[in-house]
Parts: sequence; C-alpha cells; structure tokens
Amino acid sequence: MFKFLKDWFGGSASAGGAKQVRGETVEYNGYRITPTPLVEGGQFRVSGEIESVADPEKKHSFIRSDLVAGQDEACDFTVLKARLMIDQLGDSLFDR
Repeated sequence: MFKFLKDWFGGSASAGGAKQVRGETVEYNGYRITPTPLVEGGQFRVSGEIESVADPEKKHSFIRSDLVAGQDEACDFTVLKARLMIDQLGDSLFDR
C-alpha cells in the first residue's frame, strides 16, 4: 500500500534513487546547459544543470514536472526550458 502511495505521489524518484541520464552539454549566451533527465516509470522527467561560462562556481540545478516518452526528447526539452530560464532570469538564476 505505501509503495503505491509513494509511486503515485512521486516519492520513489527521490527515495528510491531514480536513474539519471546525462545528455550532451550545449552553450547558450554565456551559459552551459547539461540535460540530466530522470528515468521514472519508463518515462523521462525533464531535469538539468545551468552553469555560467564566466564563473563555473555559479551553477543551478532544476527539475521540472514535465514527463516525456524518450531520452532524446527529454534532453531537447530540457535545453529549451533552460534557454527560457536564462532569457528570463539571466544571472539572477544563481541567486535562488
């Protein structure tokens, strides 16, 4: 019963150590974006890291609620979401 509830509410990803894959790093407007989708129940949760090229100490990791069917699609969608965050927030992204 509890496993069902954990799976239903997404607890298995953090509690069970969901498998994370790593996509190809791309550069965009002075930042490096690395897709790191999480494998969850045969799908991939959009997840990634954004790093400043000028200051590699500045890093931001994010996990989205979006789930997609394929690993390549998840990596592409992660890059798209990261570009939007960079365009909207710039360096203030690292203040969070």
